[in-house]
Amino acid sequence: MLRRLLPTLAALVCGLLALFWGLVSLQRIFSQEREDARAQLRTSREALEESATQSLRHRLAHRLEHELPALHAAMGNPLAPGEGYYLRFRGQQFLPRATHSAPGTDTPARRNYRALVHALTSSGPLPEPWRERLTRLRDVEAALERKQTARANALVEEVLRHHAEHPLPAEQELPFVLLLIERLQRGAATPPLVRALLREGLPEDFGGIQRSAGLQRDLLRERERFTSPDFTFLLVRTVKVSTALGEPTDDFLARAREADAGLIILPEGLTGPTLLGERWYVEPTLLPQQQDVVVRGIAVELEPLLDELATELRARGHFGPDGRVRLQSSDWVLPLDTLRLEVSVPRWRAAEEAIEQRHGLKTLLVATCGSLAVAIGVLAVVAQRGRYRYVELKNDFVATVSHELRTPLASIRLMAETLERKLAQAPPDTRAYPERILQAADGLSFLVENILSFNRIDKGRWRPRITLVTMEELVGMLRADLRDSVSVPVRLTANVGEAQIEADPSLIRLLLANLARNACAYNRRSPVELSLRAYPSGHNGCVVMFSDNGIGIPPSEWENVFRDFHRLDSNGPEVHGSGLGLALCRKIMTLHSGRISVENSSPEGTTFCLLFPETRE
Repeated sequence: MLRRLLPTLAALVCGLLALFWGLVSLQRIFSQEREDARAQLRTSREALEESATQSLRHRLAHRLEHELPALHAAMGNPLAPGEGYYLRFRGQQFLPRATHSAPGTDTPARRNYRALVHALTSSGPLPEPWRERLTRLRDVEAALERKQTARANALVEEVLRHHAEHPLPAEQELPFVLLLIERLQRGAATPPLVRALLREGLPEDFGGIQRSAGLQRDLLRERERFTSPDFTFLLVRTVKVSTALGEPTDDFLARAREADAGLIILPEGLTGPTLLGERWYVEPTLLPQQQDVVVRGIAVELEPLLDELATELRARGHFGPDGRVRLQSSDWVLPLDTLRLEVSVPRWRAAEEAIEQRHGLKTLLVATCGSLAVAIGVLAVVAQRGRYRYVELKNDFVATVSHELRTPLASIRLMAETLERKLAQAPPDTRAYPERILQAADGLSFLVENILSFNRIDKGRWRPRITLVTMEELVGMLRADLRDSVSVPVRLTANVGEAQIEADPSLIRLLLANLARNACAYNRRSPVELSLRAYPSGHNGCVVMFSDNGIGIPPSEWENVFRDFHRLDSNGPEVHGSGLGLALCRKIMTLHSGRISVENSSPEGTTFCLLFPETRE
């Protein structure tokens, strides 16, 4: 067949090569036109994007410079707003403030406050470490009660100097300061130092290791030392005494409710202005005196800034009302020297789409021409090959079927005529005629059954009747088939145990009969040895090994023997057959979702492996 197709193939290949060379050259021209048009648009876009990028960098730097006074005020004053500012110095983050409380529910400050109240109102010994302070506080209260203002002010100064010179931990110090203010507040007549202790803090001449900056500021600074219940207790009482003295509390409460921004992790090796997560703009600055780096920053809303840039570019006439500006990269860390903006202009997109559409249309035309040429060539080859293949198959099938049907029919007729003439005398040599007639008839019936079954399965017309059948039953059916239809001596051994499968018994019987007849036909030994072994595998699954002692199958033919109408050369007397036996076996196994293959084969015999899959619920 290949020799007949060679002229057609040669002509098609030459024509296709010439056509494709022309199509490839044409496509290169189209691609170059597209690249030139896209380069013009790209140049305009890059220039506009560079201008927008420089403008954004300038705006961010100017905004940080404008906010520096407020940032420094927030650093020095806990009551000043600190949200939206970033300050890091000597490895410590000062802004935004970490406003969270300590974990847990313990309230040592509340216990200390109550212990102080109890000590002042009882006559027992004063507790440490507040003994000296409480003694002096009682003296101040006594002086105030006797309206000895000068003495009271002097005693207040002594108490506060002692307080500044002998600081205590925050959970002990702040409850004492709160109690002191509560006990000594007298409205408008409150001593100035007591009033200053609430908000403004002690004067610098008090010195001390830990001079009070004011109860409100100190409480905010030390918030991390207190649990949430403890901080809330001190906060409520501080607000209450501040209100009683007419001191402001709005900024104090605002800082107490300030959202916790938490720790912001800076990337390593920060050397210049950087945008972090499109939320923070930071600038590191080297301090020559300290040889250290201070990082300042502000919170930014990038979208409004980009909208401002778009408005500015729109006012200059660079793009229409639908133009947009956005970041090219969404990385968390964006150094400003690598930051790039992307300008989206609808008319540019429309121009790009038009370029792509024109190129796509031209490419489609080129591809269509090539595809049509290939399709025509393939169809020509397939049609030619199909015609030759059809003729060959038809001739082979007609010759095979005619020969195979004529031979058994001739034998039946000849033996029937002879039997009719000699039946009266019935000599011994005629006694085997009836048996031979039956065997020939069985052979013809089996051939017809194979052809009909093959056709029905191949056309999808067979509906298998699946039942649970034991391998022992199938072996019994095979023994009966061999006993009635085979003229050579056969010895069948089976070791199937209690194996069972879910299958169509008639189809499996036909499969095993084909394997057995092939083993008898392609065999030069007497008797013919057949062996059938079954191994259960899972839920009604089974592996069946069918072995014979025939002439064997060459390894190169292990897969070909399952093709339709394929027959092996027996290297001896002619073996009659249709070439459909093993092909029918494979179709039967496929119909059962199984598999059949040649496990091994040699001149000593062949073993087929039949795999029946597990039954799926």
